[in-house]
Amino acid sequence: WQEKRGLRELRVLENLKNTIFETNDHVLPKCEQAMHDNLNEAFKRLQAANNMIHRLQEREHEERKLQADKLTAREEKRVAHWEEFMKEQRNKQGEVDEEHRKAMERLKEQYSEMEKELAKHVSF
Repeated sequence: WQEKRGLRELRVLENLKNTIFETNDHVLPKCEQAMHDNLNEAFKRLQAANNMIHRLQEREHEERKLQADKLTAREEKRVAHWEEFMKEQRNKQGEVDEEHRKAMERLKEQYSEMEKELAKHVSF
């Protein structure tokens, strides 16, 4: 009975040894290769995603710059229009002032003539 038990244990140990060798020689290298392949694939995908994000960020930056440039151009145009408007207003004010001055001159002359005419009639 001891002998049978010893043989069984010997067979168990032999099977265990075979399993360890099989694991070391075949299973572990396959697992390592699968892990290496999967990590490489994951790394490639991460690199691709990173490149896409970088391109998106560049496009977003370019779009923001374009919008800022448009805004600046609109602001410059608005300022130029305002300055032109104010220049026109000053010119019109000058014209109105000149017309007023001429009208005052005419009225002075007219009143002066009227005073002369009145003076002729009063002297009689």
